Amino acid sequence: RVLYPNDSTWDGKRLRIKQQYVLSSASLQDMLRIYKIAHGDDLSRFGEFYAVQLNDTHPAMSIPELIRLLEQEGMRFDDAFKVAQKTFSYTNHTVMGEALEKWPLDLLRSVVPDIVDIICQIDAKLKSEHPNLFIVRDNVAHMAYLSVYVGSYVNGVAEIHSQILKDDLFKDWYQVYPERFQNKTNGITPRRWLGLCNPELTELIREHVGGDFLKNLDLISGMKDQITDETVARFNAIKRTKKEQLCSVIARHEGVMLNPDFLFDVQVKRLHLYKRQLMNALSIVDIYFRLKEGRLPDFHPTAFIFGAKSAPGYMDAKSVIRYINRVARMINSDPAVADKMRVVFVQNYNCSYAEHIIPAADVSEQISPAGTEASGTGNMKLMLNGAVTLGTLDGANVEIAQEAGKENEYIFGHTVEQINEGRSSYYARGIYDANADLRRAINTLVDGTVPTDDGLRNLFHSLLDWGQNSDQYRLLLDYDSYVEAKLRANRDYADRMAFGRKCLENVVSAAKFSSDRTIRQYAEEIWHIKPIAY
Repeated sequence: RVLYPNDSTWDGKRLRIKQQYVLSSASLQDMLRIYKIAHGDDLSRFGEFYAVQLNDTHPAMSIPELIRLLEQEGMRFDDAFKVAQKTFSYTNHTVMGEALEKWPLDLLRSVVPDIVDIICQIDAKLKSEHPNLFIVRDNVAHMAYLSVYVGSYVNGVAEIHSQILKDDLFKDWYQVYPERFQNKTNGITPRRWLGLCNPELTELIREHVGGDFLKNLDLISGMKDQITDETVARFNAIKRTKKEQLCSVIARHEGVMLNPDFLFDVQVKRLHLYKRQLMNALSIVDIYFRLKEGRLPDFHPTAFIFGAKSAPGYMDAKSVIRYINRVARMINSDPAVADKMRVVFVQNYNCSYAEHIIPAADVSEQISPAGTEASGTGNMKLMLNGAVTLGTLDGANVEIAQEAGKENEYIFGHTVEQINEGRSSYYARGIYDANADLRRAINTLVDGTVPTDDGLRNLFHSLLDWGQNSDQYRLLLDYDSYVEAKLRANRDYADRMAFGRKCLENVVSAAKFSSDRTIRQYAEEIWHIKPIAY
């Protein structure tokens, strides 16, 4: 009855386990049923005909469940384990510790007792082979380790992310099983994220490259040497059309009037502290104060557009949403900046809403601290629709900058190596004390500039007052670099032709980020299957 249960409680965790188990078991039982029809009762070859890709740890329950089902059919544990190893591979989608599921055994046993027994058998087998590795420790089952051990292959979803898996998250496992680790950079479907949501841009590209490029996005690269002033002017006209369309949608759904002549600065993604929507919001407050003081005379009018949802039990994320909406009310009701900035947090953000927002974006905010975002796909959708990336060297941003050229993006912030090197000596309050503009923006969380509550006060204290754990996602560390890049993009927008050329360079450099390429690589390098003609 609840698709996304709040798993901060015991009952919520039990419900999530039930969901995972039912979906895993039902899928496997259906595969076994179909296998028997085609191949009879000899299940030893199951892994030759079925490849199961574990999309993060949520379906990892499938591993012990397949072994249980095979044992039910009369197979010994060791033989069932070998079949499972041939069947499963694991895609890791996050380096966030809280997302790498760890289930207390007593919790699992209260829902799926047979599964616990099999997990413990797998753990015993692992420890007999490699005593320094584990799946169960302190009566907690680590589902990511289970997936790495039993899976044929392990992959990350961007080059930098896959390297972090080998160097950090699964370092001990990589030393034992280096041949299992691969990279499969994520992709998006151009049929939906260009053809469907931006038919005007699709037609412009088709005129230049011909063919059915939506089914073979590599063809889009053929437009690179055809970018003329006329092409850029047509692109800018299309972008203006998409902004007008979005203005109508937002006026209808949100009651906020936007001007299509404004620069559209967009951050649309799941709400999580590591994605640093709070840093974006603080920079907007900072810009607001500077505009009021006359310190940004050449600032191009900008609409700051947010779209996000948080997990149901993620209170800090909900506090960020409240803060952004309160900032939006403050700015949108101030006539002194009415011709300079607007802020909107769209309600009920989803893929259908994204189809309106993404084609209208000028600037794509991809601002997680380096080393935290596995890949991202919103960054690819925005790139394909002609937005420049304002981002860190994190996730697929690295590859976007490689493909389109760093000169066509606005890259800022510290690298993974720099963040790691400074981890032990990081002192957020020192940055706060030394930076008056940043300090004034952060203080709005607690000083009554916008209505304050316990949630906002907790955000304030989490940035400054938690000792070594203060500012976990390094908002203060990257802040100056971020605002400088943001204002540089704003200045560059004044030359619409030069900025439009940057945007178009992103479009024609997006071939790598087709999901067709991603799936082809999975098929060839993990599942070992060949395409069929149709």
